[in-house]
Amino acid sequence: MRAASYVRMSTDHQRYSTENQADAIKVYAEKHGMVIVREYADEGKSGLNIGGRDAFGRMIDDVRNGVADFEVIIAYDITRWGRFQDADESASYEYICRRAGIPVLYCAEPFENDGTPTATIMKNVKRAMAALYSRDLSNKVFVGQCRLIGLGYRQGGAAGFGLRRLMVDDRGDPKAELAAGERKSLQTDRVILVPGPPEERAAVERIFRSFVELGRNEREIATALNRDGIVTDLGRPWTRGTVHQILTNEKYVGNNVFNKVSFKLKERRVRNPPEEWVRAKGAFKPLVEQSLFERAGAIIAARSQRLSDDEMLALLQTLFGELGMLSGLVIDEQDGLPSSSAYRSRFGSLLRVYALVGYRPRRDYRYVEINRALRRLYPAMVGAVLDGLAAAGGSVRQVPDTDLIWVNDEFSVSVVIARCKPTIAGSYRWRLRFDTALLPDVTVVVRMDVRNERALDYYLLPRIDVLSDHVRLAEDNGLALDGYRFADLDTLYSLATRVTIREAA
Repeated sequence: MRAASYVRMSTDHQRYSTENQADAIKVYAEKHGMVIVREYADEGKSGLNIGGRDAFGRMIDDVRNGVADFEVIIAYDITRWGRFQDADESASYEYICRRAGIPVLYCAEPFENDGTPTATIMKNVKRAMAALYSRDLSNKVFVGQCRLIGLGYRQGGAAGFGLRRLMVDDRGDPKAELAAGERKSLQTDRVILVPGPPEERAAVERIFRSFVELGRNEREIATALNRDGIVTDLGRPWTRGTVHQILTNEKYVGNNVFNKVSFKLKERRVRNPPEEWVRAKGAFKPLVEQSLFERAGAIIAARSQRLSDDEMLALLQTLFGELGMLSGLVIDEQDGLPSSSAYRSRFGSLLRVYALVGYRPRRDYRYVEINRALRRLYPAMVGAVLDGLAAAGGSVRQVPDTDLIWVNDEFSVSVVIARCKPTIAGSYRWRLRFDTALLPDVTVVVRMDVRNERALDYYLLPRIDVLSDHVRLAEDNGLALDGYRFADLDTLYSLATRVTIREAA
């Protein structure tokens, strides 16, 4: 039998090196009378999604387009196939292969992928465990990064104009200054920011004093710097935007700031509100005085405060008409226009501002609006459950801080809304996120319709059935879950007001 091998290595374990995987796959193939005729390898690639995994994508395309010259695909194990956060996505790629008559085998798993119920259950468990490992690792890394930020250590990124990265050992003693692109040599080493060359430090102070004391705007300052032959840390001419970034970055007063933007699990980049930033004040030697930095911030804030909402939107509408597109960087480069941060502060987000001026980014942000609509709908859903339980004769009370509902003072109920999400295959899935910290005795799941506008049906899940903080529902579910399904709330109310913890047990 002609076989293809797929190997992948990120950066987590040496035992998962592509050579080790290939050797194990070769032994497995020989043992089962197969010959490897095609090899696909993704080295240094995360398994969280298919993005960047060129070999994996090429393999799936070969199968889908009917040009595969092999009859079976062999991977080392479930995790090498991928640590997809949606187990259905992992299964969908295997299904594409199986539908084309090319099964996927995992040579290091303790089961044969033969389509039996046992194999199906084991695969789903393994996929969930692979995703959970990535989530747990992401949380641990984030906590560790926050701790290091508090200790004054830099967590990635360029130093910026006027600053340099200094590598120190585990005792804090200097080792070497890092040039652009260089990284620390040992895992126990750390990186801090230190003042750069005198001419760059003088230029930073010149920027702040020109802005605060001489009343020059960012464009005028950039023109003066370029006229004097001063370039940015990237060797480029100054612009309004690059000067603005200097004026608004807290590292120039010695603050170590982290978590301005999140990109967890490679899902989507999120700009976090200031209250979620992790900040260590006075971590580095400052280049400018705190009072000078605050005066610059006050001037920037005052520029937008003098404008009404309509005036700010009119300016942005004009810019959109001239350029045909918008972005934070484009906004920051314009004279006479408030900064992108000012628009975020005034209107809540750039996405909302874009909608108000009629701009639709190429990327589909509808999921953001759907989530917002569901958050607005949630209090009404909880209120409907409270009213219905009370009307059915039950005694109900709600814990204000958590929205947890106590019924007859005997058991607790939590309400969860499940958003409908289409898959790449055209079917629908509902992903449930449980707050396991609350440990409700019963969770009422409101499954939304395909447009996420109204409730489709309801599920009643006792705590014993909630084995993870994530559960996925399909259009048709197993017998056990269908046994908990209710087409309307009236049936659910009549059951919930009679049940007790002892009876449920």
